[in-house]
Amino acid sequence: MREPGVVLGYPDRILPKDESVAKELAKSKLTNLDNARPAWLDHAHRALDEAVAEAYGWGGDFRAGTLTDDAVLARLFRLNQERAA
Repeated sequence: MREPGVVLGYPDRILPKDESVAKELAKSKLTNLDNARPAWLDHAHRALDEAVAEAYGWGGDFRAGTLTDDAVLARLFRLNQERAA
């Protein structure tokens, strides 16, 4: 069964065929997967974090483990202020 997409231009949603399938699909939601944090997902998050750090020129700090969340926020704030000026 299909349901029209919520936003024009998006594909139709494919709905579960019955309640048992709906319950099984609910277990595989991204939030549940993220909370379970399987090793492959943890590696994917780390690879993405490193790629973003490299894009900003912060790869060395990321690999050294000195790029904390607070440091990232401070750097992004400074960068935003520089670009806004």
